[in-house]
Amino acid sequence: MTLTIARFEAQPTPVCEFELDDDILFDLDAELIVDPPDGPRLQYFLRQTGLDISWLPRGRYRLDCAQARGWPAGSRLELILRDRANSTARQRARAETTLAQSPQWDSGWRLASGADTIPIQDLSWARADNNWFFRHFDHAARTIIHLFFREDERLRGRVLDVGCGDGITDLGIALRMQPEELIGVDPFRGYERLPEICREHQLPQALRQPPNLSFRPDDANQLDFDDNRFDVVLSWGSLEHIAGGYDRALAEIKRVLRPGGLFFAHPGLFYGSVGNHLGEFFDDPWIHLKLDEQELRERVLSRQPRYMDRAGEESSPAQYWQWYKELNPITVDGFERELRELGFEPRRFALRTDPVVDYSPQLQQYSMSTLGLAELYVVCEKLG
Repeated sequence: MTLTIARFEAQPTPVCEFELDDDILFDLDAELIVDPPDGPRLQYFLRQTGLDISWLPRGRYRLDCAQARGWPAGSRLELILRDRANSTARQRARAETTLAQSPQWDSGWRLASGADTIPIQDLSWARADNNWFFRHFDHAARTIIHLFFREDERLRGRVLDVGCGDGITDLGIALRMQPEELIGVDPFRGYERLPEICREHQLPQALRQPPNLSFRPDDANQLDFDDNRFDVVLSWGSLEHIAGGYDRALAEIKRVLRPGGLFFAHPGLFYGSVGNHLGEFFDDPWIHLKLDEQELRERVLSRQPRYMDRAGEESSPAQYWQWYKELNPITVDGFERELRELGFEPRRFALRTDPVVDYSPQLQQYSMSTLGLAELYVVCEKLG
């Protein structure tokens, strides 16, 4: 990969123009170093400004590195550009310039695309609508890689995703981590739409189906793989959707995961604020615990959902009701117990709670922790 700085000037503000000649660059960061003639060295980082550049496609770009500082004339400015390919931060380019006079700049780093380059505002991470592609290609993939696996080497080995859906998260992991192989399985074949989804979200053609990524229509209850095949098994928002329960799926996951391998799970919590998967019909997160089943069914089937962005997928009220009826009532305590009984030992976890729960009379039969825990993320190691 080549990242070339074409211009770096300090007047009237520090501006860097650079060119990327490879298909994609992940997690761009920039360091601006200021060495005044007299005084201590100063350092500023792009990520400290809140500008999170998840990825860039091939093209030309302009980075404004403005800081509200009156540095003296003669100060030497150095700019270093880094990326985070394969979860390893690497210096990609550097340039220097000298201040001819002391400036007063407005603070605020900005990135813009050059001519014949996809506009920054069209990229998933820069869009203001928190779209479906961003939540999976950027958020979910990076949450798994950096927050829970902490770039663990096992994520570069043989990886299986059980219930991969449209495959967007798998693609984000495969491109960033470059595992030996990543296989996504889902009997509903949503991954067949992945090339179209990628095209709509400006991902380069050459990256839409990398050779280390493949998909199969396997059922989680009967995985067609040898024992101890994988170093990592992932399940992001899928276990709650396995009709008839997920006990067999967990047993299959354990079987195909090697001893010492890692299992990541992000299961939907039925009693939490997002657990009923009916948020496109109701504002009340706990309405499924307050109404009897018949009334809830009638309300769902009698209205059209307020469709959220699902990368172009739309479903009927009847399908939503079917999915609701198939949900497994997962709780944090129950799920932890099941994992430990199977020989999984939790290594890292996170819980997201709701700030306030209106403890109405219909909800008194449920514990505060059951209602207040909205999301669970957990990484376990297979013992033995």
